[in-house]
Amino acid sequence: MRAEGEEDIFLLCRAGWLGSQRYAASIWSGDIDSTFESLQHQVRAGLNMALSGIPWWNTDIGGFKRGDTLSAYFRELIVRWFQYGVFCPICRLHGVREPFDLDNPTGTGSDNELWSFGNDVYAILKDLVFLRERLRPYIMEQMKVAHQTGVPVMRPLFFDFQDDETCYRIEDQFMFGPDILVAPILFQGAVERDVYLPAGTLWTDAWTGETFDGGQCLTASAPLERIPVYFRGDHKPVVFKS
Repeated sequence: MRAEGEEDIFLLCRAGWLGSQRYAASIWSGDIDSTFESLQHQVRAGLNMALSGIPWWNTDIGGFKRGDTLSAYFRELIVRWFQYGVFCPICRLHGVREPFDLDNPTGTGSDNELWSFGNDVYAILKDLVFLRERLRPYIMEQMKVAHQTGVPVMRPLFFDFQDDETCYRIEDQFMFGPDILVAPILFQGAVERDVYLPAGTLWTDAWTGETFDGGQCLTASAPLERIPVYFRGDHKPVVFKS
């Protein structure tokens, strides 16, 4: 592509391997099911991919298959998955949605735009898109770091807090760059979750502005419209909706 004069090169690849990141190859997790169990796997998969040296990683937000857009289950899932996707290196909504139009000879599935899952879900997803846009300068800065040094944008807690032994046991939280801790909601019906804040620094709740000492576990409130996120120290890369 460079030989043809292209400069901003990006490849979305179905398969990849160690070293493929040098070719601007972004790997995603495949044609996965639209379930909360599948969402749980994505967090671990993304962190393992990052530790394999591949920073350009993403998932099909909402899962790829067996997602019924008319069901309350899927509508909750798409919100929780989109919240997670906002804090992935690449944020991408994709999937074949049910129910299918059996009268359509092409077998086309249901619509898959932000506004396709009801007004309540649309309002949440729209705010998340704006949040991702406000994060753009921070994300681009971290992407540049990944390009120049190989340090992944999305990484396990122990990557940044190597002296905190608790961080080595946590696989459902992650750092998004050096200043943002993300604790996605991964279970149906959950409206709160335990969050561990690594030791050695203060943490600020991105939604409320409340500060906490590191080295403790707390219970974070997480109504459907909110994903628990904390800023490291007094760093505030983006303004969250309060």
